[in-house]
Amino acid sequence: MDQPPVVSINDRASDNLRYIRETMERAGSFTAVPGWGGVVMGVSALGASFLASTMRTRELWFAVWMGEAALAFSIGFYSMVRKAKTARVFLKGPGRSFALSLCPAMAAGLVLTAVLYRYGIFSLLPGLWMLLYGVAVVSAGSNSVRVVPVQGVSFMVLGALALAVGPGWANYSMAMGFGVLHIIFGAVIARRYGG
Repeated sequence: MDQPPVVSINDRASDNLRYIRETMERAGSFTAVPGWGGVVMGVSALGASFLASTMRTRELWFAVWMGEAALAFSIGFYSMVRKAKTARVFLKGPGRSFALSLCPAMAAGLVLTAVLYRYGIFSLLPGLWMLLYGVAVVSAGSNSVRVVPVQGVSFMVLGALALAVGPGWANYSMAMGFGVLHIIFGAVIARRYGG
């Protein structure tokens, strides 16, 4: 009679621990949203808003905000990975879901920015940027702590208001959104969930 294969207790324990770890990663909240990184992003946006208000052409205004977008992305990515401790943690479980949920709306914003720039329609950009950034944060925030989707909704509301008030308030609305909202929510996240 054939005997069943013998499985060592160490192998079984290792499999069980792996299963528990993977389950916890899938079920957990992504808390590596950068609090202090958000504050720094907000401060840089306030500086960009001041600088953009001094630009004499729409193209130069646009260039200032594109530079700020690249800087903010770098700050946010660095802060998130640093808070997550290692890229391996960041790119697994809820962290991976967070990053992948953030990308579609951000990609849509990039495409629409290119199209509006091509046709010289600068007046819609501030509202569009905040609205789509808010959508991205709300979507990604479903895998994070509760304050993150609230931040996203705040950006969406401010983006809708920016579209309603028009281009005369572009720098103020950008300062309020990408500056003040990042500072406020970054400070809350840093205080409650760590740097």
